[in-house]
Amino acid sequence: MSGSGGRRRGAGPGTATQREESLSWRKQKSLQIHRALTSDPVDIDVLRGAAESDGGLLSQEIRRKVWPKLLSVNVFHLPPKPGRGVRCRHPDYNQVQMDVRRSLKRFPAGMRDAERSVLLEQLTDMILSVLQSHPELHYYQGFHDIAVTLLLTVGLRLGTGMLSTLATHHLRDFMDPTMDRTKHILHYLMPLIQSESSELHSFLVRSEVGCIFALSWLITWYSHVLTNYQHILRLYDFFLASHPLMPVYCAAQPRSLPKAPADPAPPTHLSAQKISSSSQRPDSILQREAESDPPAEPSPPPPPRSQNPLVKLAVWGLSASIGAAALAVAQSALELGPELLMGLF
Repeated sequence: MSGSGGRRRGAGPGTATQREESLSWRKQKSLQIHRALTSDPVDIDVLRGAAESDGGLLSQEIRRKVWPKLLSVNVFHLPPKPGRGVRCRHPDYNQVQMDVRRSLKRFPAGMRDAERSVLLEQLTDMILSVLQSHPELHYYQGFHDIAVTLLLTVGLRLGTGMLSTLATHHLRDFMDPTMDRTKHILHYLMPLIQSESSELHSFLVRSEVGCIFALSWLITWYSHVLTNYQHILRLYDFFLASHPLMPVYCAAQPRSLPKAPADPAPPTHLSAQKISSSSQRPDSILQREAESDPPAEPSPPPPPRSQNPLVKLAVWGLSASIGAAALAVAQSALELGPELLMGLF
């Protein structure tokens, strides 16, 4: 009879048992990760599985050790600490500076002004250093969102090394001089949505909004539209351990992180093989798989399209339920810059 009050206060035996089980689970997973990190060679498969499974990598301390391993970044051969000299010579300095200033909301609440000012300066130098080291890359608005996540998690020097690897692999197609490859990747979202919900797919086709709602999700790995920093970190755990196209799959999932599919089945079987994420460009994978596919049967005509602009407005709200971002999509896209969006049309 007295048990109900005790349970409400969190002192009941069931609650205590649950706490012990949760603590035990975290300890076991931490131990598993530690063993994988200290084995010779490092057990990347175990680390990848830990990052993809429930709870992700658990803590900032663990992420600082595991994230570079997932990208094959050698922590003993990092690029030098970025300096200020690149600022006066780089053509993207002004744009980067404006985007960095807009990233204030990404820093933890309660951070001291002096500390935040130092991090903002480091963020600018970090981005410009990567761009200077790889002159073939073209900066896009949203690249700073990924950079700030790395900076806050692993620090300036290691973050610069990881950002350089991401820019030349996972994000490479977004850093072309044109948005052709970005549009190509976006166009694979609708077949994935169709495989999940033909009804939703038909509605999106009728609304004529295309895939623009997912642009900021993919090019920032959702960090531009999510406000909970722990949720962002959990997604980064998942994406760093997964196929480079996983952010596209995530955008097509109604409620949660998708499971890494053993045989995903949408047109062109986007992730049919488990490819090392450190050596692939998403658009190259798509093109290679498309070339190997047999000729497709003629597609049936699409459903009649609605000319009602109210339908287009409605779909922006509905699109928030499609992917993991689930926030103000239109506003987020506009914040990335109208010149970026115009490249899609």
